[in-house]
Amino acid sequence: MPTRNRGLLAVLMTTVLMIAGLAVASLASAAPSPSPSPARAERAAQTLTWTADNSTTRYKTAPTEAVAGPTTIVFENSTATGNTSGMQHTLTFDQGGGEYNDDVEVNILAYPSDENAGRWEVEVDLSVGTYKFLCTIPGHGQMTGELVVTDGGGGEPGEDTTAPEVDVELAGEQDADGAYIGQATATVTATDEEGGSGVASVEYQVDDLGWQPYTEPVVVDEVGDHTIGYRATDEAGNASAEGNTAFSVVGVDGPDTTPPTVEAMVHGETNDDGAYLGRAEVMLMADDAQSGVASVEYALDGGEWTAYTDVVAVTEVGEHTVAYRATDVAGNVSEAGELTFTVVEAPDDDTEPPVATASVAGTQDSSWSYRGEVTVTLAATDEGSGVARVEYLLDDGDWTTYDEPVTVDDEGAHSVQYRAVDLGGNVSEVGTVGFTIVADTAAPACPAPDPSPVVVMGDVGTDVRNRVTDDGSCTIDDLIRDEARWSSHDAFMTHVRSVLAGLLESGYVTGAERTKVVNAATRSTVGKEGA
Repeated sequence: MPTRNRGLLAVLMTTVLMIAGLAVASLASAAPSPSPSPARAERAAQTLTWTADNSTTRYKTAPTEAVAGPTTIVFENSTATGNTSGMQHTLTFDQGGGEYNDDVEVNILAYPSDENAGRWEVEVDLSVGTYKFLCTIPGHGQMTGELVVTDGGGGEPGEDTTAPEVDVELAGEQDADGAYIGQATATVTATDEEGGSGVASVEYQVDDLGWQPYTEPVVVDEVGDHTIGYRATDEAGNASAEGNTAFSVVGVDGPDTTPPTVEAMVHGETNDDGAYLGRAEVMLMADDAQSGVASVEYALDGGEWTAYTDVVAVTEVGEHTVAYRATDVAGNVSEAGELTFTVVEAPDDDTEPPVATASVAGTQDSSWSYRGEVTVTLAATDEGSGVARVEYLLDDGDWTTYDEPVTVDDEGAHSVQYRAVDLGGNVSEVGTVGFTIVADTAAPACPAPDPSPVVVMGDVGTDVRNRVTDDGSCTIDDLIRDEARWSSHDAFMTHVRSVLAGLLESGYVTGAERTKVVNAATRSTVGKEGA
């Protein structure tokens, strides 16, 4: 499978991302932060792997059995697992207690275009019992399941805790320095120890350009230095450490004496005179048919030569000149090219402020106070110039730039104010969420169940009996919490659908009753502004 020039691919990938204008909202989570999956000197005793694809009703694969103890949890929602739509999925462990273990907090958001191409890991310590896992993104309420954890004795399930072994073999004609002449063929093999669950999947990537399913030997014929990465997962969900092997490919026609070619282009909105309004973005592309591109450089307005790694944004008003050149692996340097353009002031036509929203997450008691800690997640949208930043103010503190969900664990009453600013300088209205934190005790979640004979959503009633559920202390109304402070009606509806999905699965409500409650919640004013 031939590859294209790494320098050109990196530039093209950057261009696609720029045009797509992707923006990702942070996901609220008190769970351990997921991290990319580097090779590790020591791994947990077992690895459990969940995968997702284009479905909104079920995970593609999900383990159902494990043994207690240190565990690596892998969640992958990538093109390699079948997600061709770019859809976001989460893997979350239920923290509601009751019949399920709630001693492990997992909340991982993954999608193909995220910073780790959709594959993340967290380390946890599982205890004997049953965990419920689910997806918390709206519309994914059916993606649930149970993970049964045993102590591992007496032949119980989960005995395969050993990851498969994976290796690569390179083949091809080599020169005196060990470089492959013309092309190298990489063959990846994986085995699972005798008595293990067997190899489920094998993947590879060339030059860190994205993981792909391995189905046949991979041919690399681009001249230059390369690395091939490889990994495997067995049927029990154990994932191997990632391996990486470096190699070089040289041309078959003797020494490379031909310099590379390099091109430049400018993108941006222009006026009738061809001047760029407020911002011009310069992109450089280089190619070399023999030894490969080693570096690309540019110089803006007669300045120093600078390594080109990403799109160069020019916002200063006036006429500009960008010089550019490229060097190949053999040391040949292209002639310098030049590109001239003009940037003028952009019309100030964005007068609409952005919209900021907030959501509060945590475990609440019967009086709607949060036990132990609260996580506040902020988001903002702007249809004009785009969001520049989001800020928050906790209690009597100072305004602070929002980078990630804010965790508050001091007991007492708190308030969080929030706002957003767009690139046009417009500031949103200040929003406020308030909450109270109490000590995290082992008191029952519902010591005084809601006595209503039927389920009522805000001011909208149903004919569904308000029955007691799971542990004998909480009614359906208690679990739905229609009297709580909700940051938005959408947040309330997400919670309603999640609760009812669990009650339907457990047999506490019928499908028809679930529909009645969801319809009543939809018609209610819970979470709506002014309610």
